[in-house]
Amino acid sequence: MFSTFKSSKKWFVAIGGLLGLFSLIAFTEIRHGQKHVRSVVVHIDQIDGHSFLTRRDVTGYLTNGGADPVIGKNYQEVDFHQLEERLQQHGLVKKSQVFRDLTGDLIVRVEQPRPIARLMTPGEQVRAVSGKYVSEEGRFFPISMNYSARVPILTGSYFAKNRSLTSDRNRPLLELLKQVYDDPFWRAQIVELSVDEEGEVTMWPQIGNHKIEFGLPTDVEAKLRKLKLFYTNILPAKGWDRYSRVNVQYRNQIVCE
Repeated sequence: MFSTFKSSKKWFVAIGGLLGLFSLIAFTEIRHGQKHVRSVVVHIDQIDGHSFLTRRDVTGYLTNGGADPVIGKNYQEVDFHQLEERLQQHGLVKKSQVFRDLTGDLIVRVEQPRPIARLMTPGEQVRAVSGKYVSEEGRFFPISMNYSARVPILTGSYFAKNRSLTSDRNRPLLELLKQVYDDPFWRAQIVELSVDEEGEVTMWPQIGNHKIEFGLPTDVEAKLRKLKLFYTNILPAKGWDRYSRVNVQYRNQIVCE
């Protein structure tokens, strides 16, 4: 009988604890739902330790330039999805997440696009705000006044009809740009890639007076291996200013003139 009483007491304590927990959660949710936006807390990921955006930029995008303020607004009136869509209309925002915390702050997390090249159209000079970046997904996005990324310049008549590199047709060129950017050696050595109307690529190096005739962006790894052989074996022996033209587009050949 005593054992039965002890078991019943344990059940009552457990049930009472659960009821108390549920009541606390319900009370917290009701109180939480009545809260107003106390402040906006912005988190921006960085690109190589820098940001294209400032917190002020993000707050401006979020509030439509101040026309739709959120501080002081009741959370029941806040459309988080709409705010995320508003942020993602801007080219310097790749992804966004908007949510609230238990203290009443509106949390905004922003992911920026990562640039792998900088497109310069005919007539533009390389200035702080000229051109546009190419993201690793192949999209073009605007230059920022806050930070100028050190990436290769991209030029050529090819881009008169190609407004992005997201299509399957442009994937080989995008993969070439990625490999140049991701490899520390090529990222330091290749300063410009020019693409003609047929899609053939010519590269211009940081060191040396030669141009690199790469051809179509196919067999990229093999061509880059040949080109690295040229830089590690041929140029040190012949001299960095010995050649004006290097062609790696033919299989198993390096043509130097």
